[in-house]
Amino acid sequence: MPAISTVNSNTAVPSNSPGASTIKTPDICELNRLAVQGLVPMFLPEKQVFSFRIVKTGQGMVNEGVSPRYTIMTLLGLRELERSGARTPFDVNGIYASFMKDTSWIEGAGDLGLLIWMVAKLAPEQLDGVFQKYNLETALDRYTDAREARTMELAWFLTGLAHAGLAVPDKLASLRGLAEKTYNLLKQNRGQSGYFGHLNSSKSLASFLRGHVGSFADQVYPIYGMSKYAMAYQLEEPAKLALDCANNICRAQGELGQWWWLYNSRSGQLASKYNVYSVHQQGMAPMALIAAEEATGQSFQEAIYKGLRWLPGANELGVDMRDLSQGFIWRCIYSQQKSSKYLNVLRSILGLPAGTPPASDLKVLYEDRCYELGWLLYAFGRFGV
Repeated sequence: MPAISTVNSNTAVPSNSPGASTIKTPDICELNRLAVQGLVPMFLPEKQVFSFRIVKTGQGMVNEGVSPRYTIMTLLGLRELERSGARTPFDVNGIYASFMKDTSWIEGAGDLGLLIWMVAKLAPEQLDGVFQKYNLETALDRYTDAREARTMELAWFLTGLAHAGLAVPDKLASLRGLAEKTYNLLKQNRGQSGYFGHLNSSKSLASFLRGHVGSFADQVYPIYGMSKYAMAYQLEEPAKLALDCANNICRAQGELGQWWWLYNSRSGQLASKYNVYSVHQQGMAPMALIAAEEATGQSFQEAIYKGLRWLPGANELGVDMRDLSQGFIWRCIYSQQKSSKYLNVLRSILGLPAGTPPASDLKVLYEDRCYELGWLLYAFGRFGV
């Protein structure tokens, strides 16, 4: 169990952050309550799924699209919160049962990994049926994302297998070979720096040029997946690789707690700082670092808290990224210069550090997505509301 406190912290934030002296770490239980509140308008009861996103417009908040992936991530978070004894306004089991009636949206090993992850957490007795329906053993050969060795998707698949084994230990032996194969594919995307690229750079010219630049998601999902794989099979190497990457992102963390966007796995440099996403601060970094803590015993509490303080205003713009009245957490602080990402990637290829845009170039993106609140609950739901 991580040592995260559920109360506000008065730890100081960097003095160059606007209003730094008055900003405190968000209360974990308050964040959980905020997340549940924000999920309510994103749930589409007629479809029994969550929307792709909700956007702030002149006419109010408007839902757009639906997302099976995001729905899975949200259900995982809600179930984690329910395990604490907290009640939510959602019938998680009912939504899950409805969701499982149509899985035609699954188009890759990553999607299948997310589904297995959810089933392992919500209804592990159904795992055999899922394995048979999707011919689990051939998934890495059938799906394009696995053949291209896409980092995030391989990490999701490895995570699903690990959680299946953790939920039903009798399955560990039968899943070992496939889990090891997935792990080895994922490991090939790791550069000498310890960062992960986006995909296997040897598959094509395009992948050679792009594959070594990994997003923050390409770091945190391998950290999480390898940590769970190490725990499921009591292995040292995947725990070490997860720990190396966790330490890397913590060393690169911004002065204001920012979890930066793109990383060059060849050089070990930041490829681009912006956008800074709230979900990285509140959900994805904490869930990955807590998993690394559980697998290795090393504490990442300081980095987790530093990232959380970015939300209520210890950030570049000094703005509260939370809408406390509606329960939303705005998506990101982004650079208006769309070309800056590509220029920074080019700089990283040339061995130059990523540039930092002026504050006048930064803006808040006023939208929210259910998975962002879902991952928050998945990371911190155990502490209740």
